[in-house]
Amino acid sequence: MKKTTVINSDLSRVISQMGHFDTLAIGDAGMPVPAETEKIDLAVTKNIPSFMDVLKNVLSELEVQEIILADEIRTVNPQQLTAIQTLIPDIKISFIPHEQMKKDLSTAKAFVRTGEMSSYSNIILVSGVTF
Repeated sequence: MKKTTVINSDLSRVISQMGHFDTLAIGDAGMPVPAETEKIDLAVTKNIPSFMDVLKNVLSELEVQEIILADEIRTVNPQQLTAIQTLIPDIKISFIPHEQMKKDLSTAKAFVRTGEMSSYSNIILVSGVTF
């Protein structure tokens, strides 16, 4: 049995296959996911698991060099933005329109759906290297 913190088999598989500059997205329960993008659905019920719980779990195994957020998070969900910035203060943040983020999901290795019920709780993680 795995000793590390990511024990969901699909999530662990995707993280282990990530290469430099590959992307992995995590989002709220309402984010539309393109048909061609693998969806790892962790949602159980409203707010379980939360966006932040899943993000913390993924960050325990994935080397991230940049994160991408929707512009709209700044005004619609500033509490979530603050939580993200507090969790990963030293990682570059880029902001793009939410519509662009939805399009960019088509090139992500996977989208991890959480039970999060707060708007714009979506992130694209850009994989870094560990050397």
